[in-house]
Amino acid sequence: MLTAVNPKLPMRDKNVTREFYISKLGFKEFGSADFDGYLMMEKDQIQIHFFEFKAIDPKNNYGQVYIRTDNIDDFYQSALENNTNIHPNGPLETKPWGQKEFSVLDPDNNLLTFGQSI
Repeated sequence: MLTAVNPKLPMRDKNVTREFYISKLGFKEFGSADFDGYLMMEKDQIQIHFFEFKAIDPKNNYGQVYIRTDNIDDFYQSALENNTNIHPNGPLETKPWGQKEFSVLDPDNNLLTFGQSI
C-alpha cells in the first residue's frame, strides 16, 4: 500500500537551497546525516528531497511539485511576510478547477504550487 510520495528535485547549491526552504517557506532539514550532494527538507507531513546537479541551467529546469494544504490563506500570508517571491503568473487566486492556489520558484527554478480545494 502506498503511503507517501517524496519528490526529488535538482539543486545547484545545497546551502542556498536549504536557506530558501527554511527562511522563505518554513521548512526544516529532515534527518541528522549530512549526505554529500543530497538534501531532505520537511514541513508538516511534506518532504521534498534534492539531488545535486551543479550544471543545471535554471532556465531549462522544469521541476515541478504540487503541494496540497488545508490553510492556503495563512500559508500565503506567511510566504509574503518572509519576502518570498511569488511567481508572476502565480498569485493566490481561485482557479476554475476548484482549487485556490499560488506558486513560487525556488533558487533553481523548481516550480512549487500550493493549493487547497474550495
